[in-house]
Amino acid sequence: MRYDIPVFFQSIKAGAYNPETGNYGPDEVVEDKKYANVTDAGVETLKIVYGEIRQGVLAIQLQNHYEKPFDRVRIGRKMYHVDYSRRFRTKGVYVVSEVQ
Repeated sequence: MRYDIPVFFQSIKAGAYNPETGNYGPDEVVEDKKYANVTDAGVETLKIVYGEIRQGVLAIQLQNHYEKPFDRVRIGRKMYHVDYSRRFRTKGVYVVSEVQ
C-alpha cells in the first residue's frame, strides 16, 4: 500500500470584523499537507455510510492519526467533506465526498 498522494487538511479562519467599513475581511485558509493512500470507496462502504451508492466518494488512509481540527480536505483541485472517520491502532481512515 502506497502513501504517495498529497492530501491537504484545511482549517478555515473567519475574517476579522472591520468597524470602519462594517464589513468582514476575507477568510483565511490554513493547509496542512500529509501523504495518504487514496482509493475509491467500495460498494459495501458506500452502503454502510450512505445507504446507497454514490459517485465522487473516496477512502483516505493515513499511516498515523491526524490530531488537529480541520474543516475540509483538498486533493488536487477538488474539495471534500469528511462523512465518516475511523481511528485504528496506528492508522486513520476517512470516507470523504466531493463538495460542489
